[in-house]
Amino acid sequence: MLNSAWASQDSELEAALDNLSVGVERRLKTRFEQAGVEYPPQRIQLIALKESRRLELWAYQHDEWQFIHDYAIFAASGGVGPKLREGDKQVPEGFYRITELNPNSHFHLSMKLNYPNGFDWLNAAREGRVAPGSNIFIHGSAWSAGCLAIGNRYIEELFKLVAKVGLEHSAVLIVPYDFRQREIMVTENGPAWLGELYAYLKLRLVQFPLTEKRFKCAYDCREASNK
Repeated sequence: MLNSAWASQDSELEAALDNLSVGVERRLKTRFEQAGVEYPPQRIQLIALKESRRLELWAYQHDEWQFIHDYAIFAASGGVGPKLREGDKQVPEGFYRITELNPNSHFHLSMKLNYPNGFDWLNAAREGRVAPGSNIFIHGSAWSAGCLAIGNRYIEELFKLVAKVGLEHSAVLIVPYDFRQREIMVTENGPAWLGELYAYLKLRLVQFPLTEKRFKCAYDCREASNK
């Protein structure tokens, strides 16, 4: 029974990928060509900047990270600060893996993150929070409550790309704002571990220098609408 369930999920995913228009992969190939990076790449990193509502796509090639594209985030509820409990409508902050591609999302397509990760669980346990939240996705549509909504056009691109690269080679870094441009600021009423988290996230973020952030896409760079 378990094997047939997995087979059904795999067939649904394959069908969803097959149903994506040829334009999706054409846009991806154009973005990578303009960045001078082979498609598909070895690994990808998504960087979500909550305050400025953008999602950066980076690819690993020749032992370094190359900037590919800047996607708009249409909706992300809550504000600066980590997710602490179920229902607080906060977008998490941390380093996460994509664990699942969901072709049956209510928001067109979605990619599930491994929130809460080990760091999230550890601090929740220390503070007696038994329900730190769950089911965090990057998805289509232009509405969200605790997830990142990037519109149907963009989720189709990233859904296709992650399927090509593989879940094990795809990661997501979610930060409150751009630590490459601003110093870390932690309020007194924030969790005691927040400074530690932000220092760790900054160490990861500076591996993707702004000098490498090249806007070389052929068209639709930083699109403002979901066409």
